[in-house]
Amino acid sequence: MSRHVDTIALFDSGLLRRAAVDALVKLDPRRLIRNPVIFATEAIALLVAIDAVRDLATGRPAAFAIVIGAWLWITVIFATFAEAVAEGRGRMRADSLRRTRSDTVAKLVADPTRRDQLQATPASALHVGDLVLVEAGDVIPADGEIVDGIASVNESAVTGESAPVIREAGGDRSAVTGGTDLVSDWLLVRVTAEPGATFLDRMIALVEGAARGKTPNEIALDILLAGMTLIFVIAVATLPAFAAYAHLRLSIAVLAALFVCLIPTTIGGLLSAIGIAGMDRLVRFNVVATSGRAVEAAGDVDTLLLDKTGTITFGNRMAASLEPMPGVDIATLAEAACRASLGDETPEGRSIVSFVAEHHGIAATAPADAVFVPFSANTRVSGLDAGGRSWRKGAVDAILAACDATPDAAFEAAVARIARAGSTPLAVSLDGRLLGAVELKDIVKPGIRARFDALRRMGIRTVMVTGDNRVTAAAIAAEAGVDDVLAEATPQDKLDYIRRVQAEGRLVAMCGDGTNDAPALAQADVGVAMQSGTQAAREAGNMVDLDSDPTKLIEIVAIGKQLLITRGALTTFSIANDVSKYFAILPAIFVVAYPQLAALNVMRLGSPAGAILSAVIFNALIIVALVPLALRGVAFRPASAGALLRRNLLIYGLGGFVAPFLGIKAIDLILSSLHIFS
Repeated sequence: MSRHVDTIALFDSGLLRRAAVDALVKLDPRRLIRNPVIFATEAIALLVAIDAVRDLATGRPAAFAIVIGAWLWITVIFATFAEAVAEGRGRMRADSLRRTRSDTVAKLVADPTRRDQLQATPASALHVGDLVLVEAGDVIPADGEIVDGIASVNESAVTGESAPVIREAGGDRSAVTGGTDLVSDWLLVRVTAEPGATFLDRMIALVEGAARGKTPNEIALDILLAGMTLIFVIAVATLPAFAAYAHLRLSIAVLAALFVCLIPTTIGGLLSAIGIAGMDRLVRFNVVATSGRAVEAAGDVDTLLLDKTGTITFGNRMAASLEPMPGVDIATLAEAACRASLGDETPEGRSIVSFVAEHHGIAATAPADAVFVPFSANTRVSGLDAGGRSWRKGAVDAILAACDATPDAAFEAAVARIARAGSTPLAVSLDGRLLGAVELKDIVKPGIRARFDALRRMGIRTVMVTGDNRVTAAAIAAEAGVDDVLAEATPQDKLDYIRRVQAEGRLVAMCGDGTNDAPALAQADVGVAMQSGTQAAREAGNMVDLDSDPTKLIEIVAIGKQLLITRGALTTFSIANDVSKYFAILPAIFVVAYPQLAALNVMRLGSPAGAILSAVIFNALIIVALVPLALRGVAFRPASAGALLRRNLLIYGLGGFVAPFLGIKAIDLILSSLHIFS
């Protein structure tokens, strides 16, 4: 799987400097209000700061309020810093993409009937429908569809791969991307995107976060966190009345510290960073998602539609065995098959030569007087004539017709067995005599069955889609270990299948590259279009794979699940974290009025003021400590939902509960040794 070469270090110095500045900019309440937990923390920090200034002005002790207020502001800054770091990584990737753009001058074809009359036009002045001529050495000025021509295009600006690819008019490889280079020949391109709306422009906007909206799960979690914050607002607001009944006065700083330690500031500060980092991980795998919703949907997918060719199998049929006729030595058949394939430049022909050399030790060479008969789709036969002898290999019916022979029962049985196994039989003859058959097999990729087993353990159902007949499809499906197969599939069959599965409440992912795939890509919950495909396919999908590798659909699902697992793990940690802080701050506040609460001081903290300050400091530091985990993501291992839940509770639930006991106690010991509020 390809990755971008511009790997960004987690603690890049330039990134951290820019993030530090952006974190301060993000303190603007108009921007922060989108995060209810951190917005509430900022409001409380401002209230404590005002109270501290008032205490200073009136001559009352203000040291405790100043320190608590300072750490509350640090908590807010750490939360905005986490988001700024995540956005900064995306911005650095966007800058590298932006450098690939240039002020290209296009050769506008004003009159399609007179292509010799060209008008130099800035790429920024092109509009949808314009025709431009692109010649070898030119930069393609805008996204478009090839109207005429065939050429090699260097798409490294977008894909990171330096090897040129062929683009031609018609078919599924007619789309070109603005900013890529034409290596050879010429193309006549019809512009399909307005300036500022090209594929490269959309990539830049997406990876730097400008076009990222909140996903449904993020919105739901925001509502939950806002609800919890409101509950704790009410709870803390009632405490002064209870304290007054116990003849205890609670300062604004103490109430603020209690409130901020109660609300889930950890996940509130990291939630946005987790989502941005999920999209960044996709970009590192050369996949661009059109929205965070698509990444999240990938994590919830439970049905995968995978094309057989190129995804489950290598796509090129390869020689797998030889079946000689009765009375024919297998070495004779092997040599004849090899000689008949020497002039066959197709992958199948080359695989026969390799198979015979590897398994039978025969490396036949063409005689000096050899005349090759190349394979063609019309004759379906290839061969070699030399020294008055004739070797032929090809489709069974074509060879039988050329030999004018009636096959015996053994040959027919061998051909039938090969067909039932999902393979393709080829016949071989020498001087018009039938020698036997070659089995061409669509080889299933190594390890694909194990990957499907892993997906099955995650509750994901795999469906193989192929245009092959049902017998061939069933044989390959059984070998690959898929759960279902859609044979002899047309584009409408794909669309109908997706709708049927979605009607059962399932989420579907699929990949495609052709215009005929566009309806199914648009219907699927996760539609991954190939960068090498048509413009219609790329616009229909909600992800684009820049490497045009259909097997990457499995990795996309894994990244989506990693995003959801990371969010769930850190939410579990945050809530467990808050429970532990109760044991530090609640006894400290009320131990004077209710000495019995000293039993809850299991950490044996030095003083009430020191305990409260230790809890507030830990609450701030834990956010920045978890930033690397939020950006990198929790390690994903294929497992059932129940197993993942148990793992989350054991590691992040228990870890979130224990960490504050250790952290707060360590901070309290440091404060005591420095005689700060001890």
